[in-house]
Amino acid sequence: MIRRRTLAAALLAPALAAPRLARAQSGWRANYRELRLGISSAENERDAVARQQPFQDYIQRTLGVPLRVYRATDYAGVVEALRSSNVEFARFGPATYALARRVMGERIIAFARDRDSEGGTGYHSVAFVKADSPYRRIEDLRGKSFAFADPNSTSGFAFPAYFLRKEGFDPTSFFGRTGFSGSHEQSVIAVLNGTYDAGATFWSNPTRGNIQRMEEKGMIQPGTTRIVWTSPLIPNSPWVMRGDLPADLRRDWAAAVFAMPERDPAAFAVAASGAIGLVETTHADYLDVIAVVEENLQRRRQRS
Repeated sequence: MIRRRTLAAALLAPALAAPRLARAQSGWRANYRELRLGISSAENERDAVARQQPFQDYIQRTLGVPLRVYRATDYAGVVEALRSSNVEFARFGPATYALARRVMGERIIAFARDRDSEGGTGYHSVAFVKADSPYRRIEDLRGKSFAFADPNSTSGFAFPAYFLRKEGFDPTSFFGRTGFSGSHEQSVIAVLNGTYDAGATFWSNPTRGNIQRMEEKGMIQPGTTRIVWTSPLIPNSPWVMRGDLPADLRRDWAAAVFAMPERDPAAFAVAASGAIGLVETTHADYLDVIAVVEENLQRRRQRS
């Protein structure tokens, strides 16, 4: 069941405490004594918070003001935080960006996306099963149970729901049962525990994706899952900012973000989950994602 959202203050809790820094009272700094970043993450809260520490330290060194990082309780929470001006910047998935554009219009600006360890700027949704299960193709899952991550997750719901339907495997009728696990990691655990027969998560390349990251962290054993379906390419998650921020703040933030892979590559690799660089991006890069999200929303409204 999709939870009702309240004000962002209730949805978000400070993830990292920001130290006191000397602040130059000029330009945007005269009105922004600290900056705030909202994140939605596929990881559990502890790991998501720890992963942002290098980025927080880098921004504070580079821009000279404290940065607070907030993690939303769900994907829509960070959108509400942006809409209500409780954070200035955010990182979230393409489908969450589509939601943000829906409720904020041009008040939200996508300006960068990651370049992964193999140079790619996109990723995939994959359907996966336990490696020792009898299921080897998506066709084998007829009547079985399937775990999506979150209604506003790109690879955990929007893309698999849309493209499985286009390929003749409408989740509402093809699977015997579907549900939302709450996160990508929880989907993997649910499948391995037998709560679901299969699930959806994200995959970039053979060394980068949710399953690989869970293996690296020791959360699951290597080789315990098998991919049975792969979606078309999805543009990597955008770095976004509010369009109503002062122009000099938007300029300085973007410059600091784009400089990080060169100035502090080790910290960037941790904060960006193994990415090696950034490329410029615009709203136009996410038009296909927005179309997918809109069709999914329309179908859900028709069924309600």
